Amino acid sequence: MVDYLTKVILENLRNAFIQLTTTIMNHLSSLYEQLLRLPTSLPGPGYFANQAKEVVFSMKGAVALICTAVSLQSCSSLPSSSSSSSSTSSSQHHDGQHPSELPYYGLSPPFYPTPVANGTSSSRWSSAYQHALALTSQMTLLELQNLTRGFPGPCVGNTGSIDRLSIPPLCFYDGPSGVRGQEFASAFPAGIHLAATWDADLMYRYGRAVGAEYRGKGVNIALGPLAGPLGRVAKGGRNWEGLGSDPYLAGVGMGRIVEGVQGEGVIATAKHFLLNEQEYRRRWGQDAPDGEGHAISANVGDRALREYVWPFMDALRAGAGAVMCGYNRANHSYVCQNSKLLNGILKTELGFEGFVVTDWDAQMSGVASANAGADMVMPRDGFWGEKLIEAVKNGSVAEERLNDMATRVLAAWLYAGQDDGTYPPVGVAPGGELPGPVDVQADHADLIREIGAAGTVLVKNINGTLPLTRPKFLCVYGYDAIVKSTPWENPDRYGGGYDVNRGWTTFNGTLITGGGSGSSTPPYVVSPFEALSHRIRKDRGMLRWDFHSANPSQQYLNADACLVFINAYASEMSDRPALSDTFSDDLVLNIASWCSQTIVIVHSAGIRLVDPWISHPNVTAVLMAGLPGQESGNSLVDILYGDVNPSGRLPYTIAKKESDYGHLLNPSTGQEEEGGDPFFPEDNFVEGLHIDYRFFDRHGIAPRFEFGFGLSYTTFSYSDLQIYVSIAPGVVQETTMPSLAATTRFAEFPDPDTPVIQGGHPDLWETLFVVRCRVENSGGKYEGREVVQLYVGIPALNEGGEDKETPVRQLRGFKRVGPLAPGEDGEAEFELTRRDLSVWDVEMQQWRLRRGKYKIWVGASSRDLRLSGTFDI
Repeated sequence: MVDYLTKVILENLRNAFIQLTTTIMNHLSSLYEQLLRLPTSLPGPGYFANQAKEVVFSMKGAVALICTAVSLQSCSSLPSSSSSSSSTSSSQHHDGQHPSELPYYGLSPPFYPTPVANGTSSSRWSSAYQHALALTSQMTLLELQNLTRGFPGPCVGNTGSIDRLSIPPLCFYDGPSGVRGQEFASAFPAGIHLAATWDADLMYRYGRAVGAEYRGKGVNIALGPLAGPLGRVAKGGRNWEGLGSDPYLAGVGMGRIVEGVQGEGVIATAKHFLLNEQEYRRRWGQDAPDGEGHAISANVGDRALREYVWPFMDALRAGAGAVMCGYNRANHSYVCQNSKLLNGILKTELGFEGFVVTDWDAQMSGVASANAGADMVMPRDGFWGEKLIEAVKNGSVAEERLNDMATRVLAAWLYAGQDDGTYPPVGVAPGGELPGPVDVQADHADLIREIGAAGTVLVKNINGTLPLTRPKFLCVYGYDAIVKSTPWENPDRYGGGYDVNRGWTTFNGTLITGGGSGSSTPPYVVSPFEALSHRIRKDRGMLRWDFHSANPSQQYLNADACLVFINAYASEMSDRPALSDTFSDDLVLNIASWCSQTIVIVHSAGIRLVDPWISHPNVTAVLMAGLPGQESGNSLVDILYGDVNPSGRLPYTIAKKESDYGHLLNPSTGQEEEGGDPFFPEDNFVEGLHIDYRFFDRHGIAPRFEFGFGLSYTTFSYSDLQIYVSIAPGVVQETTMPSLAATTRFAEFPDPDTPVIQGGHPDLWETLFVVRCRVENSGGKYEGREVVQLYVGIPALNEGGEDKETPVRQLRGFKRVGPLAPGEDGEAEFELTRRDLSVWDVEMQQWRLRRGKYKIWVGASSRDLRLSGTFDI
């Protein structure tokens, strides 16, 4: 009888709840349809209409989320702003009708509440948190929220201050490759160029120098480094800001840059978290029909998700104080209010102690983003400000959550040591226009020049074309050989702002950086032609040039060589329309038709196809010269003349044709799949872990130049592969022991009783194996460096079975060895950690060390594998 009464009561409550939610949804739908009729193309009312629509969407989403949480199937029948299904056509959107978002709720698993940070990762974090908590305990609600939002000010982002507690406003500034838009600041090589050095030491020195310039300008928080996008989409507009298309390579870069930046006392911001892999429809309304519609949803499985998380693990382990969430959706939840990503992965699985800041205007809700783990909104108050205080007072957001937001911000500030009274005052301003500009360049030009040369990749060199040996007569062709004549229409956007650069395939001048918030603004640019002019004058030679013609009429048959300069551009806000352009290809072919020593130099913001001319017999040398920063010409001449032996390696795969990239070529429109909805665009990451070289390996596609490829002016031989098992920290033993010994040594999963610290479970960073080999300069003439690469093949879950989800081989180590003189050898050593050898187990929700035979390859690229071995676990 009791059970029956309980059932009746619950059923009545259920019906009452359905009736209430139905009424609420009806009213919200009616309100939304009225808002749709307001103008959105004009400032003023249009802006507020959009804000109001977003508020309504958030309210509807909250109701739907409650339905999902209590498993009310009837919620799926609740009325929405449109009676049509989720496959509503674009024409219906023109009528102000939108499909229901209800079917998409719950696709990203909820994870609540937000973990409260306490500084247990290290003694340094602990000290910062003790101090931060002492400060926040004295604050009012208004003061707490002052630290969670942006205000007008001199920087691209400015927090509030709390003068009575001596807490200043914190200054945020772009970008990853230098202080953008300011006078007397350096333009460093872009992230993709740094990745092409494959040199962890240079990555650290880069971070240190960039950090010093930020500190000198009084910037508290640098908006970089970047590993999101990772480079999944070949035409991605922001791939050049990142650190290559492999999570291991990008992870090493992220960790070392963060270590360098924060070594200068500047807070580094790892971005964009997460799955921001294309520019097309990355934001609400952008590129959408009639400007209406959600951002693209990156739909990715749990295991593949960890590939994109991987580089952020390295950044956090290095101590990153801030993480930026992006604009896009992940599994249909906007990432700045995605509790699975922020609360579940970032703050629980990775133990993040710092704060999450939204990308500029990326906040899509108030209560939802606060409870999902966002800690700060930029550049103004967004949906927070006084509304956040109201939410705390009415219980929608717990006061503990607001305290945690402010504490995280202060803890990062204190962790960086910026409270000691020595931090420089803010020395930046819009357009860089300060009465007394602060010069922070120091001697960084030397490092920029070194990295510029180290990241230049030689991909073809026949007949001893390079290095040049005191040539007396050179011809120079192409628009990329000189600086752009009018690059300063926008003082913050070198070469062109968003208003003009959309759709550019090339840059009308030598390309040293890409476009957008991640670009740099150089104090000067050494063009290739300028550097060549200095060198040829020194040798008492001569030059002839034509920077504009597609087919120069004059042929100089006595020239020692012809240098053709072309480029490939990319920018934030738009993806690349193509991976090559006809004008540049024709220029190369026209010069090669008569010049028997044609050297092609490609400055590129990413993948640039070369097949129209790469096999031409007169194209005897090709350099992929990346985005080298302000010392571009000097770096290039150092390589051309052999002052520096090229050691750069490709951080991505160059295919023979665009179609070789398959569905990873173009950004998703969100409607490729049958029944796709333009209002809720989706991109399904069906390839799983197989991007870039892994995709080519899985499908047996021969690349033109593979990931990790690069030539030298000398040759190297590999020998003496040795594999050791770690038996104690710093102690190794040869793996001649029985497999059982290794099995008993290493548990399948990390110790569940060990607390997680920032960067993930401590066991993941434990060294399990050490691999060593010898590398010898086997050439007879030139000193050089070799980038030795280690790849691992992880066994299938079941012995003898096939695992189509796991790549054939994955990069798990690299070392730039040298310089080595001819006949000299050196050792390359690689430490393999538990993380390096594990796969994410979706059932156990933990990194798993599989049992079986692991394959090891060591070589000069992902396909030039010189040595191999195995070990058992």
